[in-house]
Amino acid sequence: MYIISKSISTKTTLLNTFCITAKESKMKTIKEKQLLMGADWAGFPLKEAVRQHLVKKGWTITDVGVTALGDQRENTDLMFHRIGLRVGSLIAEGEFERALVFCGTGMGIHIAASKCPHVHAGVVESVPAALRAITGNGVNVLAMGAFYVAPQMGCDIADAYLGASLGSGYEWWKNFYEFHKLAIDELEAFDYAAYKANGFKLKHLGEVPLELETKPE
Repeated sequence: MYIISKSISTKTTLLNTFCITAKESKMKTIKEKQLLMGADWAGFPLKEAVRQHLVKKGWTITDVGVTALGDQRENTDLMFHRIGLRVGSLIAEGEFERALVFCGTGMGIHIAASKCPHVHAGVVESVPAALRAITGNGVNVLAMGAFYVAPQMGCDIADAYLGASLGSGYEWWKNFYEFHKLAIDELEAFDYAAYKANGFKLKHLGEVPLELETKPE
C-alpha cells in the first residue's frame, strides 16, 4: 500500500517520491548501500564500470539485466525495454528504493521503467544533471546511455546521485524542497481518467510559491 504525503511544509520524509508502509521493512535502501541495476547489451560496458566502482565502495548490487556479453542472444527477456520493466516493477513493488539502468542511449530503458507505477525516471549525461534529477525531481530510476557517457563520468554520476536526496544542497533556495515535493506528490496521485474528466485540469494538492534565486557567495 502506498501513502502519498499531503504535507509539503516539512522534510519529515525525504526520499524519493512516496512513503511505503506495508513493504517498508523489506525495502533495500540507499542508507544500507543497497542498489538495483539493469542494463541491456549496449549498456553493459558502462554498467559494469559503474557496478565495479560501487562494489569497491561497499555497495551491494542486485543486477537484473545483462551480466555477461552474449547473454541477450540466449535470452530475449534481456531486451532493453523488458529489463526496464523488470527494474520498474521492483521499484513499484517497494523492493528497492533506487535503481541505475543503462542502454545505448538511456532513453528506451527509462521509458520502459516509467511504465510502472511510482517510478520517476530520468536520463542524465552529466554530474550536475544527476544532482538535479534527485535533489529537484526525486528520480528513483536514473538512466545513462553507454553511447554518450564515458565510464569515469558514469561513476561520477552514480556517486553524485547516490550521495544526494530530494532538496539536499538547496537550503539557501527558499521553498525548494516544498515546491518540488508538491510536484512529486501530484504526479504520484495523478489519474489520467480523472484528469480528462476534469477538463484536463489537475487537482492541486497545495500551492508553494518559488522564485529563481542566485546562490549567495
